[in-house]
Parts: sequence; structure tokens; C-alpha cells
Amino acid sequence: MRLRSVCGLPEEYRAFLLHVGAGGAGPAYGVFPVRRVQGRWRWEGDCADLADLSRLAEPFPEGPDAKLVAGLLAQRPEEEDFDAIEDFDEANEAWEERWEGVMFARERTVGALVISDLGCAQREWLVVSGTHRGTVWSDCRVDDVDLVPLLEEGGTPVTFARWYLRWLEDAERGALTAL
Repeated sequence: MRLRSVCGLPEEYRAFLLHVGAGGAGPAYGVFPVRRVQGRWRWEGDCADLADLSRLAEPFPEGPDAKLVAGLLAQRPEEEDFDAIEDFDEANEAWEERWEGVMFARERTVGALVISDLGCAQREWLVVSGTHRGTVWSDCRVDDVDLVPLLEEGGTPVTFARWYLRWLEDAERGALTAL
């Protein structure tokens, strides 16, 4: 892989791709591999295609208005509030459309790449542009939890290198205890 081809990526991730590997072993189900297909770079993995590669240069957004999210969650239908299950299903489906329109809008993840799958539709993103460039974010929106930055104990955002090195340290610790 040539440096010129990946120069827009955060330094730590670019160094990983150039000197360690283009994906493979790593946190959760590993680091999504990147490959050159038909003259273009492509990340592969479960839901890696969620990243809009044409919008990586756009700044990663701060997220939806917290009051809007709280309001939507407060409006979520409860089955016990309905006499007929069909009425609940209809109300819940309408609510989920509004929820997904806010939480899963493509604009929510511009400027970021999916780098790892945690399973059960949860994943982690690497921000490649904007004020959060180089940091890793957890995506548990499937469980009604907004995208959040991974943080060190002191509250410092976790960068790609720290994310990967933490996994290596934990793997090493696990291997040593298994001996």
C-alpha cells in the first residue's frame, strides 16, 4: 500500500495500515480489512459498507440534539398502553421510522469508517475528519444508545493506536494467565 493512497487517514491508523496490516486480528471480531478493488479502496466486514466513502472528508457531526433524542425515547409506545396488539405494532412501527430517521441518518456518520464489528449489530467507528479526527466511537444505536466516543479512565478520547494497543495488552494478559 502506498502512503499517497492513504494520506487522508488519521496518522495512527495510516501507520497501522502501512506497517502492521490492512486489517485482521484486533478488538471484538477484528479490524476490518481494507482492499483495493477495481482501482478504489474498500473496507470489508459486517456493515463496513455503512461508511459513505464519498463523504469521508466531511467533518464528523456532533450528533443529534439530545432533547430531540430524549423526546423520541419518551414517545416510544408501550405495549401495555394498547388494547390490541395490532394497534401497538402500528404505533411502534411509526415510532421506529421516526427513531431511525434521526439516529440512523447517513449524515450521522459522515467523516468516519466502520473499523470493527462487536456483534449483535454493534460496531466501532474511526473518525477520520472533523474535531474528533483519530478517535474511536462506539455504535450501539441498535440498543437505543447514541454514538459515543470511547474514553480513557480520565475522560480522554481513545485514539486508534490506544484502542488497538489496549486490545493487545488485554490479549497478552489473557494469554499469560492461561499458561
